[in-house]
Amino acid sequence: MRSLLLALALVVSGCSLTPTLTLPDAPVPGAYPKTPAESAFPPAADIGWQTMFPDPRLQRLIALALENNRDLRVATLNVEAVHAQYRIQRAAGLPAIAATAGATRQRSAAEGRGRDGASAAPGVADQFITNVGLSAFEVDLFGRARSLSQGAFARYLASEEGRTTAHIALIGALADAYLAERLALAQRELAERTLSDWEQSLAVARLLQQGQQNSAVDVAQAEGQVATAEADMQARTRALAKAQNALRLLVGADLPDDLPEGLPLDQQPVLTTLPAGLPSDLLIRRPDIRQAEQNLIAANADIGVARAAFFPRLSLTATLGFASPTLGALFTGQHRLWSFSPQITQPLFEAGRLRAELRLGEVRTSTAVAEYERAIQTAFREVADGLAGQQTYGRQIEAQARVVASARRRAELSELRYRAGLEGRLELLDAQRQHYAAQQALLDVRRDAFGSAVALYRALGGGVVP
Repeated sequence: MRSLLLALALVVSGCSLTPTLTLPDAPVPGAYPKTPAESAFPPAADIGWQTMFPDPRLQRLIALALENNRDLRVATLNVEAVHAQYRIQRAAGLPAIAATAGATRQRSAAEGRGRDGASAAPGVADQFITNVGLSAFEVDLFGRARSLSQGAFARYLASEEGRTTAHIALIGALADAYLAERLALAQRELAERTLSDWEQSLAVARLLQQGQQNSAVDVAQAEGQVATAEADMQARTRALAKAQNALRLLVGADLPDDLPEGLPLDQQPVLTTLPAGLPSDLLIRRPDIRQAEQNLIAANADIGVARAAFFPRLSLTATLGFASPTLGALFTGQHRLWSFSPQITQPLFEAGRLRAELRLGEVRTSTAVAEYERAIQTAFREVADGLAGQQTYGRQIEAQARVVASARRRAELSELRYRAGLEGRLELLDAQRQHYAAQQALLDVRRDAFGSAVALYRALGGGVVP
């Protein structure tokens, strides 16, 4: 009879009420809007961040951030916590066997009277017990424990993908912050040079006024120009300090004094041409999409848990050991004892709780499907944006460089004409301002171009390979 029950339990335990999961089709086109030309580089996810960012200073900062950043540390600890939860859930599907040993010494009250009519004396009884057994082990008749374990394992895998996502996001954020710092430094240096040039122009205007070769209006215009440059200089200094503070936060520590010298913004060797492949590649390359997929698997497993709750649950409790009034005779054959207590529980009335839990599991699965599809759509859009930048920023930089060259030439000619008395001070000031603004705009475009390349690298799943 016992063998029959065991065989029946093993057969039924193969049942599972978890629905078959079919991933939805990717809700994006089969190709990007603007497919770039073939590239000599491998897929972005296979390009290490040291290859993507050859600047030695940036490489050192990324290495420090991967070691010290608190957000990445929290993500790593979350993975360890979820892994521990998975091991706990997996252990719940196996019998827990425990050994017990104990002793009892008990004084009993007197009962009745002896044959001579005298009261019976109270007695003292000893009891020594040792046993090995399992307590309330659930036989997984309908796959409840298995579904719990599958859900916990999927959440563990999702947390691993979350850590990878945090890893990529940190590298991208640090590269963006570093480029912002390079931009702020270049803009401050440009403001310094411009301020110096305009101070010299103001000194010339004052000398000309002393020689009665110009008016006080020219001096006032030059003073206003210098004041504008001084104000802009302070703004650039503030922007540089904020960019350095952002770097320190991402690195997670003070910047060391022995950092390599960084390259100027216009000499940054960041890769700006990356192959995109097909949108279907994102399902494999993007850790956030894989994370959404594992969350969907976990939510689907929760439906199996909720379905199994409607059916009977069989639990087993069994012990095998010895009990004796004396310690010396504890392990003799006549003091052996055993017990076997199977128990089956069938829910009869739960006031709708079980149906509500099943409905909750179905809703969460539908939500996980929507989040999975949204992750794919977001990835597609990020890659498409990066490709648009990859195809346009190069031409924009070339055009803006021509604007700078034209503005420089105009400023030079205006200064010659002003000194020759052929045009007024106002025309010279306007030409100098336009030249300064064109130079600042070129720096901004270069920074945006590098930022677009970093975003495309991150969108394609790059940043994991060292």
